[in-house]
Amino acid sequence: MSSWKDNLRTIDPYVPGEQPQLKDMIKLNTNENPYPPSPKVKEVLQRFDLDTLRLYPDPDSTLLVEAIAKRYNVENNQVFVGVGSDDVLAIAFMTFFNSKKPILFPDITYSFYDVWAALFNIPFERPALDDDFNLVAADYYKENGGVVIANPNAPTGIMQNEEFLRDVIEHNRDVVVIIDEAYVDFSGKSALSLTKEYDNVLIVQTFSKSRSMAGMRIGYAMGNPELIKAMNDVRFSYNSYPMTRLSVALGIAAIEDEDYFRKTTGQIVETREWTKERLTELGFSFGDSKTNFIFAKHATVDAEEIFAKLREKHIFVRHFNSERIKNYLRISIGTREEMEKFIDELKCIL
Repeated sequence: MSSWKDNLRTIDPYVPGEQPQLKDMIKLNTNENPYPPSPKVKEVLQRFDLDTLRLYPDPDSTLLVEAIAKRYNVENNQVFVGVGSDDVLAIAFMTFFNSKKPILFPDITYSFYDVWAALFNIPFERPALDDDFNLVAADYYKENGGVVIANPNAPTGIMQNEEFLRDVIEHNRDVVVIIDEAYVDFSGKSALSLTKEYDNVLIVQTFSKSRSMAGMRIGYAMGNPELIKAMNDVRFSYNSYPMTRLSVALGIAAIEDEDYFRKTTGQIVETREWTKERLTELGFSFGDSKTNFIFAKHATVDAEEIFAKLREKHIFVRHFNSERIKNYLRISIGTREEMEKFIDELKCIL
């Protein structure tokens, strides 16, 4: 006798970082921004007309698209917006990766990529990073159905230079190359200019990290108008109203406050570099992170032990129980005060 359970889709889901609800915690495990959103976001929120929430939002999110386009000096038809960069990336996977050839992304990278590939029945291969956690360009020269590169990469924090990206793109002119720049604002160098040279390059960014709006869920992509139109066609085929009126209004306020953006990202970078020095003094090693986190291992003490002891003190970092990286901790950068407390606790543990 058949069962409805026979028709269920089963998949190993993405596992997000732990979200504890403790008042006295130091939360360094999900790469959130330690500073609040722009004061201009607060101003817009305080005067937001609640009555408008009874109406459907603009399906094109026109005003937010215009604000993003202005910020990056691109045309409106070169911008796609979605409910966080996860939504944007998922739609990009559905839109561009339909050749039945395997798409390529590294063995150590954002762990949602293989989940989406499995969910959408996209074959994939994961070329291994080298021993220093760098991508190997030659691994992406072979025939494939598309390429996805997180740059800077997560969880390693390492950034490939423009010459590397250009090399990979030149060897993949017949497929879409997605460059996921969730953390690029902490590096100072986006690959957006490559979209002017190559019509098959899509840049994906987010408000969640550098603009302190992880709880608002705003992501966006930039590329040539044909790519953006194709993504919008897919989006309108299953959800015609993805961005709320509130998210559009607050997103505009955030992206227009360039001074606050530069101030807070600068503070995070400064604290990151200070933390690198302290971790080195304590016997940790790590790559040259260009993100708002550091991916580090200790010379003598296991990562899992450090993770557990920090957790006892309500200091949360991220530990991945995967073979190549199980002795590493991903440490988000908090405020200077939070990082000083974190370092003090590490001294006690070590």
